[in-house]
Amino acid sequence: LDASSQDGKPISLADCLEKFTMGEQLDEQNAWDCPTCKKKVRALKKMKLWSTPDILILHLKRFTFDTCSERGELVRSKIESVVDFPIDTLDMEPYIEGPIDPAAPPSYALFAVSEHTGSTLNSGHYTSTVRNSSNGEWYRYNDSHVSGTSGDMAVTGGAYLLFYKRKTGTSRWAGLETAMNSNVTPAPFEKPVDAEGFTEVVMRRKKKKCLLPSEMVSDEQ
Repeated sequence: LDASSQDGKPISLADCLEKFTMGEQLDEQNAWDCPTCKKKVRALKKMKLWSTPDILILHLKRFTFDTCSERGELVRSKIESVVDFPIDTLDMEPYIEGPIDPAAPPSYALFAVSEHTGSTLNSGHYTSTVRNSSNGEWYRYNDSHVSGTSGDMAVTGGAYLLFYKRKTGTSRWAGLETAMNSNVTPAPFEKPVDAEGFTEVVMRRKKKKCLLPSEMVSDEQ
């Protein structure tokens, strides 16, 4: 989250994801040692997602750390901006660089939100809003108190952690399961295969070379 965006308007989760995957120009204090030109350069750092898991947890970084210009001490503050995140469908496909399994598309549904109330990282109070997996109803948990609510009520300036679940299928091996199975070359003969679909590989031992009498060296030489 950007502290400068606290103007009362909600920030969309899509904007947060776009900024997360956006390139960042390193400053001179964090210059990168280029192995080609052997110089320190202001490289472009970029975060990319190869795949996403079946359970996706998004952490909204609501705390900023700045240095006080007068005392030189570290000052921590909280960003209270409302992030507008989807409840029923979160599409992560635009942010994924790796292969996508059609049987398990990166489409997610929200099932829980962890909220923080307070102004500092070291203090405050935590609550949660959770969807019941059996009846689909939403409930708010505040210590020992539980009450019915809706998913939309979790969209507040206190939302801290977002928990999403893949809506269809399951993705194994970082989305490569389908790609691997579709490009498998039949083996010339059958080999043992385990439950995960991996073929057992037997290591071949190198044959020892026998020295001829003319190649042998006597200990007396």
